[in-house]
Amino acid sequence: MTSDSKIFVSLRPIRKSQPKHQEPDGPKCQWDRCEKSGTHRAPVGREAEGLFLLFCPTHLAAYTEGYNFSSSLSDPVTARYQREAASGLRATIGVMINRVTEPPLPSTARSGSAKAINARKSAAERQAASAAKRVRKLKVLQAKAFETLGISPDATPEEIRRRYKEKLKMHHPDANQGDRNSEDELPAAIEAHKILKLNGFC
Repeated sequence: MTSDSKIFVSLRPIRKSQPKHQEPDGPKCQWDRCEKSGTHRAPVGREAEGLFLLFCPTHLAAYTEGYNFSSSLSDPVTARYQREAASGLRATIGVMINRVTEPPLPSTARSGSAKAINARKSAAERQAASAAKRVRKLKVLQAKAFETLGISPDATPEEIRRRYKEKLKMHHPDANQGDRNSEDELPAAIEAHKILKLNGFC
């Protein structure tokens, strides 16, 4: 079969089309005025731990060169990116990490060692001491005022105001048909509320 055969005449060479240049679909570099693709993650730092910025390789190097976990110790340019990301002015990826402020108690399972038992005991004592500090320490007049209104010392301002209004309605002469048995209760309730208000309880 020769090359001028009818079979070869109808065949045309197939040229492969050149692939068109495609822009990367990923996110852009977050460096100011950079149009490259942001393929590398960079941590924000202590103010927004768990969040990341996206940079191209060139700007990642510039960011990490001046990076410190605390933005106050970072290079001024890097610190600006950290502050903007922490305040929400610059988009980030990831999930914010909330640190536990109070250390957890050691395991309650008995290990048998004196060290583990003492660790559990000291941690429980620390938590009990911090809880005791949060309890209100009342002076004599303040404790008497709570007792007069008939509420507990850890009552909220709303509960104090509500109880005060109930006492006024209960002991006011217009409300109790002039019952003289409770006429001393009204000024006592007013005085108790005044003491609590002056001391910032309501």
